[in-house]
Amino acid sequence: MARINPHINFNGNAEEAFTFYRSVFGGEFEAIIRFKDIPSPEFPITEKESNKIMHIALPIGNSTLMANDVPEIMGQVNENENRSKIFINTQSREEADKLFNGLSAGGLIEVPITNCPWGSYYGMFRDKFGIEWMVDFKSK
Repeated sequence: MARINPHINFNGNAEEAFTFYRSVFGGEFEAIIRFKDIPSPEFPITEKESNKIMHIALPIGNSTLMANDVPEIMGQVNENENRSKIFINTQSREEADKLFNGLSAGGLIEVPITNCPWGSYYGMFRDKFGIEWMVDFKSK
């Protein structure tokens, strides 16, 4: 079966965001590669951007959350767009509460986590980095 691994673009704060995500999910980074680690004459990076993240990966369960900083030469990422959300299925209400409360800290709660008519314990928010998340627990 295929595995889906979300990938997020950031405007220079990928490391800060992933340090925060690691504090909520736990675990260790699988990879941290900075632009300065892969110099390329075809794609020159300024000194200002050399420490930014080219690739970062945090294993979470059977998936991996990945990201990078978008170099300024490629423009800004619109952090307020509503094109996608990261959906988390949890194993318990306690895990749902822990992840919802941890990840939404400093963010904007769009749907408070609660029992929903369709049988899920569910909530939705935008974290302090502008990333949208949905947390869901459905008892069997």
